[in-house]
Amino acid sequence: MPRTANTSTQIAKLQKQLAALEKKQAAASNARKSKALAKIVQLAKDAGLSAADVSAALKGGKTPRGRKPGLKKAGTGAKVAPKYRNPANAEQTWTGRGKSPVWVAELKAAGKLDTALIK
Repeated sequence: MPRTANTSTQIAKLQKQLAALEKKQAAASNARKSKALAKIVQLAKDAGLSAADVSAALKGGKTPRGRKPGLKKAGTGAKVAPKYRNPANAEQTWTGRGKSPVWVAELKAAGKLDTALIK
């Protein structure tokens, strides 16, 4: 039996050493994380970022509302001011986006599209 008691003692001793090493490892990890966090906070302050900006970046580039920056919610497209007005009919306008109307195509063909620009 002395051999079993000796082995049990050694196992208990090794378990204590393991627990001590795990505590040291956790402390070192926490210290490293604290330093990194302090650097991040300082960089964010220097760049003028808010906590929401940093949080959004950590969540995969999404805004606090859950959308990617610069994207609008589907169906809520902002109105775009018209860029061109039909010289023949002032009620007809075109933003310069999408398929051009017939009157714009005619002006383009004649080389007079600049005359329809809204200033």
